[in-house]
Amino acid sequence: MTMERIQLAHGSGGKLSHDLVNQVMWPAFANPILGEMHDGARFSINGAGLAFTTDSYVVKPLFFPGGNIGKLAVCGTVNDLAMTGAVPLYLSAAFVLEEGFPLVDLKRIVDSMAETASRAGVQIVTGDTKVVEKGAVDGIYINTAGVGQIRENVNVSGCQARPGQDIILSGTLGEHSIAVMSERHGLVLPETIVSDCAPLNGLVEQILSRVPQTAVLRDPTRGGLATALNEIAEQSQVGIMLEETSIPVQAAVRATCDILGFDPLYLANEGKMLLFVEPEYSSQILEIMHGHPYGRQACVIGSVIGQRPGQVGLSTAIGGVRLLDMLTGAQLPRIC
Repeated sequence: MTMERIQLAHGSGGKLSHDLVNQVMWPAFANPILGEMHDGARFSINGAGLAFTTDSYVVKPLFFPGGNIGKLAVCGTVNDLAMTGAVPLYLSAAFVLEEGFPLVDLKRIVDSMAETASRAGVQIVTGDTKVVEKGAVDGIYINTAGVGQIRENVNVSGCQARPGQDIILSGTLGEHSIAVMSERHGLVLPETIVSDCAPLNGLVEQILSRVPQTAVLRDPTRGGLATALNEIAEQSQVGIMLEETSIPVQAAVRATCDILGFDPLYLANEGKMLLFVEPEYSSQILEIMHGHPYGRQACVIGSVIGQRPGQVGLSTAIGGVRLLDMLTGAQLPRIC
């Protein structure tokens, strides 16, 4: 990392975020639990397997088609716990408020958090509120943390990708980023483009209760599908090959990306997940997902290969192969 000051792209979830963690945070905080580089920490207390995670939300604008910063905060933390194989249980919520922030907006956000937590079956059990001078923050920032219990006989990890496994994606890419971007810039887009922001723990519960052999779970949020798969390829030291024609993207999202120069493979999603499984379980998992509201468009998008460890390739519609790196720069900053 050669830059001497923090850039917006350091928060994009892409290569600069990766470098920032590896070169600044990791050397200071290194320990075996953090070393798993999971969506949340996994550890054991008195024999009970637990997961713990935290995230901060600075999305701009605060309200967007399909959600708001409060719904996003609850879904994000619930999903991070779910991706560790845990049953999410309890959340915290900490607010940093700008002096002058409308109470009516705060109530809308808090009510949305309560409704989303209820839908996900979790409780918000502690929190904090700070108010800072006008101009010190952009309205409201929210931090949420969460605790969950790891299911018995389940061990999902980004280190467990193995050659021959199928890669399943739960649905279409890019709606969250495009919905936020359209609201931010006042663009009029098709009504079908709304954020996919949703709690995935119910779907994960159904899958892991019937297919505990699932090897990897990951939600492709900041940095999108390509960055999430690069992280897994690096952690497991395997290659990954995707089929471009198998990756679902709404026609309206693809058209918007073509016009504005975005790549849907790098756009953030807040209600999608990736699964790595041995091929004999793929049909069973797809059947489960197709019966759930958040997995109806699930499909196999590629597989793990034994060649090119640490790299992700895309077999294109015209017969070539494109190498997908982590996101560099920031396609859309402050997206979550």
